Amino acid sequence: MTHPVIQLPALIAHRGYSAAAPENTLAAVRAAYEAGSTWVELDVQLLGDGTPVIWHDSDVARCSNGRGGLASMSWAKAQTLDAGGWFDDRFAGEKMPSLSEMLALLNELEMGVNMEIKVNKGRDPIALVERALPEMLDTLPPERLIISSFNAAALGHCRQFASKERLALGVLFGNVPKSWREQCEAIEAFSVHTHWPRLKRAQADAMQRDGYQILCYTANDPSAFHSRWEWGIGSVITDEPAAFKRFLDSH
Repeated sequence: MTHPVIQLPALIAHRGYSAAAPENTLAAVRAAYEAGSTWVELDVQLLGDGTPVIWHDSDVARCSNGRGGLASMSWAKAQTLDAGGWFDDRFAGEKMPSLSEMLALLNELEMGVNMEIKVNKGRDPIALVERALPEMLDTLPPERLIISSFNAAALGHCRQFASKERLALGVLFGNVPKSWREQCEAIEAFSVHTHWPRLKRAQADAMQRDGYQILCYTANDPSAFHSRWEWGIGSVITDEPAAFKRFLDSH
């Protein structure tokens, strides 16, 4: 639905500028900012001790020099990990950021964030919302915050904290189901977030008629995505914000 204050940018940097820096880190957000992005997409989940952190996977193996699941990890343990060297030696020593650290940087840079409530298998969506959402609402103004999730329980609980005027919610879909409209209505959603190759033109048209903003993830080839702008897409979530910006500036 139309939000009274959010002005979506054409480009949102996926997990920060994740083609140029290690995903979901402070470095990736700084890189997105330096490339001209005004918004980023990030993931929040809880460590085993209840600390909200910015991280995508259920474990740390892919994006750090360590092993182990977040569900059994403490903040102290997480801070011993190198979350940057796997990407490039230039980022060696980069740490897993806490939600608090990330929000401070977003405010410093005056950036907006589409924060995904990342409910990995076996994790409690309600506990995650209750630990993470109040801090986001206290820290970021409504024009710089969208909360999204694949998890309906998480989104429903988010809506209990704030009205649609204070908090924009987005429903995440891989394949858009027949029940997409009912799911959006149930939480008074602002936006629909879809995997761009799977979105059909008729679905996009229906979403627009109903007043929902459309955010497409994760597109990294500007020329392949180009025709989708004609569908009324509000934003593209991309690992390559600089490449998309160059393409849009030249067309």
